[in-house]
Amino acid sequence: MDIIAFTASFVQRTMEAAEGGHDWWHIHRVHTNAKKIAQSESVDPIVVELAALLHDIADAKFHNGDETIGPATAKLFLETQAQPAFPNQLSPQQILHIVRIIENISFKGGKEQAQFHSKELAVVQDADRLDAIGAIGIARTFNYGGFKGSEIFNPTLPPNPHMSKEEYKKGGNPSLNHFWEKLLLLKDRMNTETGKRLAAERHTFMLSYLCHFFEETGIQPAGFELPTQ
Repeated sequence: MDIIAFTASFVQRTMEAAEGGHDWWHIHRVHTNAKKIAQSESVDPIVVELAALLHDIADAKFHNGDETIGPATAKLFLETQAQPAFPNQLSPQQILHIVRIIENISFKGGKEQAQFHSKELAVVQDADRLDAIGAIGIARTFNYGGFKGSEIFNPTLPPNPHMSKEEYKKGGNPSLNHFWEKLLLLKDRMNTETGKRLAAERHTFMLSYLCHFFEETGIQPAGFELPTQ
């Protein structure tokens, strides 16, 4: 077993009871996407893979909004379990880099400027954002909405794409609003060329889905206009 498999096993055990949109299979998809994107980028593959595996190890939305628990949990695992088990595969500098990626990967309503930048962060962030859009993104949106008891759609409550970070974290809006508040914004916020190409395909699929949604409901009120692309 190498450090990647060791970490994957830890994450899978830790997230065994996680909400379906933020569970081990979300991590697995992000890890797969990150490896695909990294093939076209000059990055540290260990940092990319470990950050992808650990990026949601303690998501703030499931810990009363505390954004420090995830990075701290990842750091503790890397320093007390992964690095001692594989001392020649992981350096203190790499651990710090992974923690910084986890601290800065989140969308947070798109209103907060990142305090850290690296090519590895760009890759993992793109991989995570890809899992928020397209067919899987649609499924995750409604799964999380059901988990939170949100309405599917309420034509009297239009989306607010200009909400603050605090408003975004508070949530509570109908699930469909999330398309305008996050999902439809992501295509233009990708970092890598591979991420941009894959996001464009998934964005087009979401637009098609929304067209069918409004056709079937027979309602498309103000505030729910679709972008041209």
